Amino acid sequence: MLDQKIAQEVIDCALSTGGDFAEIFYEDRLNNGVMMRSGKVESINSGRLHGAGVRVYLGLRGVYVYTNDTTREGLLACARRAASALHADSRVTAQPLRATEYVNCHPIAILPSQVKTARKIEKMRAAQGVLSQYDEVVQGMIRYTDSEQRVWIANSDGLYTSDTRVYTRMSISAIASNGTENQTGTSNPGALQGFEIFDSRIDPEAAAHKAAKQAITMLHAPVCPAGIMPVVIDNGFGGVIFHEACGHSLEATSVAVGASEFAGKLGQKIAADCVTAIDDGTMPNEWGSENIDDEGTPTTRLVLIENGVLKNYMIDRLNGRRMQMQPTGSARRQDYSFAPTSRMRNTYIAAGNDDNDEIIATMGDGLYAKSMGGGSVNPATGEFNFAVSEGYLVKGGKIVHPVRGASLIGRGSEILTKIDRVGKDMQMAQGMCGSLSGSVPTNVGQPMIRVSSITVGGR
Repeated sequence: MLDQKIAQEVIDCALSTGGDFAEIFYEDRLNNGVMMRSGKVESINSGRLHGAGVRVYLGLRGVYVYTNDTTREGLLACARRAASALHADSRVTAQPLRATEYVNCHPIAILPSQVKTARKIEKMRAAQGVLSQYDEVVQGMIRYTDSEQRVWIANSDGLYTSDTRVYTRMSISAIASNGTENQTGTSNPGALQGFEIFDSRIDPEAAAHKAAKQAITMLHAPVCPAGIMPVVIDNGFGGVIFHEACGHSLEATSVAVGASEFAGKLGQKIAADCVTAIDDGTMPNEWGSENIDDEGTPTTRLVLIENGVLKNYMIDRLNGRRMQMQPTGSARRQDYSFAPTSRMRNTYIAAGNDDNDEIIATMGDGLYAKSMGGGSVNPATGEFNFAVSEGYLVKGGKIVHPVRGASLIGRGSEILTKIDRVGKDMQMAQGMCGSLSGSVPTNVGQPMIRVSSITVGGR
């Protein structure tokens, strides 16, 4: 752990050349993973990540230095290196550190490190047993991962606090083949939870059925026709559209420097009336939740868009200085080797009032995107391109057959205004989000939504 007296010394040292704010982030993490391919365990990995980073601000300038030498001497050397990059005539005196307490919203019943690897493999074999029931599934890949991260954070405002985050996840890929081509189906459930996750949130057999059926369905599907058409996007991982096409543009990382299409638009109408979007780090045991962010700020439930009106941005401490706005508990980082910046947590479009069957029945001819895949976006322009991993052609308001090879192409600000139906059943799905501060666990989510028109790539 980070000794409070040593933390005070490190912060004082970091301010010795004139910085006006200093912080230390100390991390100790255990990682475990098992990889299984077609029922055979290929690898079992365990590791420990340990280190600390020291950050110093002077106005709008920031310096970050990290080390895996967490002895007193190593941390002070790290602080001196950070301090040497910033110089000012005036000196700021750090406040005395005082322990900050909070209510733990994410209880853990069974630490994964207390569970034998054999039990973890049993859960994987249950999933593989389901995949083996499908003749056209020629290969199954199952990965189990867990992580126990402990962090301590102290800064020159007198903050001294800590948090423990425990993540458990199972990722299943099913590859179906007809002898000439392959299609893949996936299911990747996880949570900020211990091994008890298999009693409440993860059913390995159900997840395997989902992956296998998706792969086989797409194997027999014709190629999707291209054109501009209405598109219905299902709940769960369908929320990746909002996450990528709009969410990143609402992070202070891009807003503070004017590299966002939504910069300067607080209080303005940016979406249809039926759209309310939320980023919530407080949801108990959800994949993207935390008690405190990686700057020690308590996490929040942040309404980003309310009935189409832009209400908030996601803000970290440094970009908050640039924007002259308070942090929102949104600062995150992959590990101690990254400086934090504003990131999403559990980001979703809130439930609406429309019936799912009616949403499809009244859409005419278009595409039903049951499951979304990966994609790319430019936060400055909002332009995006996303793959549809499982799609269905709709004719006259009726689903007629599956199609593959579909992609959705558009611009975030335009899509928000074209959402004309929002269903009642909001669900979330788990992913890893990459940005300036590395890869972090995030939930994406939404109910079923309908976009009145969007460009669909296909053939």
